[in-house]
Amino acid sequence: MIDAIIAGFENVATWQVVLALIFGALCGIVVGALPGLEPAGAMAILLPFSLQLEPLAGITLLLGTYGGSWYGGSIPAILIRVPGDPVHVLTTYDGYPMARRGEAHRALSLAYSSSFIGGTVSVLALIFLAPYLAKVAARFGAPEYAMIAVVALVSVILAHQKQVLAALVSLGLGMFLGTVGFESLFNTQRYTFGQQWLLGGIPMVPVVIGMFAMSQAFVLLETKSHRAGSGDLVYRNRFRGLIEAFRYPKTLARSCGLGVVMGLLPGVGEFGAQFLSYSLARRFSKTPEQFGKGAPEGLVAAESSISACTSTVLVPLLSLGVPVDPLMAMVLAVFMIHNIIPGPQLFVEHPDFITGLYISLLLLNVFVLCFLLFATKYVERLTRISPRMIGAVILVLALIGTYTQNYRLTDALITVIFALVGRFFIRNGIPGFPLVIGLVLGPMFEMRVMQSLSLSNGDPTIFLTRPVSAGLLALALTGVALFAVSQWRGRAAATNTDKAKALRDATN
Repeated sequence: MIDAIIAGFENVATWQVVLALIFGALCGIVVGALPGLEPAGAMAILLPFSLQLEPLAGITLLLGTYGGSWYGGSIPAILIRVPGDPVHVLTTYDGYPMARRGEAHRALSLAYSSSFIGGTVSVLALIFLAPYLAKVAARFGAPEYAMIAVVALVSVILAHQKQVLAALVSLGLGMFLGTVGFESLFNTQRYTFGQQWLLGGIPMVPVVIGMFAMSQAFVLLETKSHRAGSGDLVYRNRFRGLIEAFRYPKTLARSCGLGVVMGLLPGVGEFGAQFLSYSLARRFSKTPEQFGKGAPEGLVAAESSISACTSTVLVPLLSLGVPVDPLMAMVLAVFMIHNIIPGPQLFVEHPDFITGLYISLLLLNVFVLCFLLFATKYVERLTRISPRMIGAVILVLALIGTYTQNYRLTDALITVIFALVGRFFIRNGIPGFPLVIGLVLGPMFEMRVMQSLSLSNGDPTIFLTRPVSAGLLALALTGVALFAVSQWRGRAAATNTDKAKALRDATN
């Protein structure tokens, strides 16, 4: 264990990892501070460049952008009431009123400290949970992994409660795209139409860049400039918020706990954690009437729950090899390009890499907190940049990154096609995340099902005769059943309300 820790520090101490951590964190802060630009788009742009680095440096670059963006997203949410990304919507509820009262410095430092606490708890949860889950997963076979994929796919759909049909269509399209290419088991070509460049399948990197970077650039090109920030940014005591966060220990503990759990669930993530944490904080608060009017407790609940998800989303990826969202699918791409297979053997074959990853995540939170405490007044100026200029820069970087990965025009063509698909999805309210999850998990699910049927000589009951596999299948079916019941009750309640209203109108 000591040897692995020492080796982990040696890995992190290399110039590539240090620069990747700093550059990734700064990119994340900038991305968060720019309204309209989401972490997925920034990670998509950086993905081709991260593939050229050493494994730990490439993953640190992406995770630095991912983690730093949640810190930076609170800046425009608090100062100009425009969330840097959709996740920070609830941050505006209490952060902006505090800024209007002349307490912008207090609100920002409180948001940073809450994010730091949540991020640190998340890393500690990753350190303790991932190895234990990996030991359990070491006993799994193909049927268990097939059902894990089923649970993940069902969770992604059910996470979009108000867009289930749209999410199902998006997921189905992604799984269909995952079938394109050469199929080795029966030695056949599927949907290649005689094109040699499709034999390897639809590459994930151009799809991700098109769906999340270029499509968002199209949106920014149509967006008007935001108004300048407001609030007092003179730090009379920049460390006040660091101490103040601990005045709400119950809210802090509850929000961090919810964030850790939500990070483990596919398709739920930061938004679900923030919404539930904020709702519970208001419900159990002694002053619920202050929420939405500048309550520090609401800001603590929102920010700590977001950052508490940032590392636990890695638990299923590292221990099972299953990404819970498209952002982790990008991290999986870095693993695969370097021939490092996530799963139980990762902890046995690369303990120094795992330890180095833990250390880099802890250092990331420390660096971002220290940087923002002293540089927020400069970062705040980024909120004044024209969204159209940002969109134009993203378009150029996205095309450069796509082409320079393999120097193939077909990759650039795929990026443009999926940029148009992503823009269509955004315009029509169709979630794009399920498409990428389907593209990644679809082939994995197909391969595990084929392996399972090969083991059982074609008998599908193998998924029911193995306890863990059957339990996972039951879990997926239970989730579907509960969702169906909740939908039925909601419609019944709405029908009864309409009938009662019609009866009152008729009586009057």
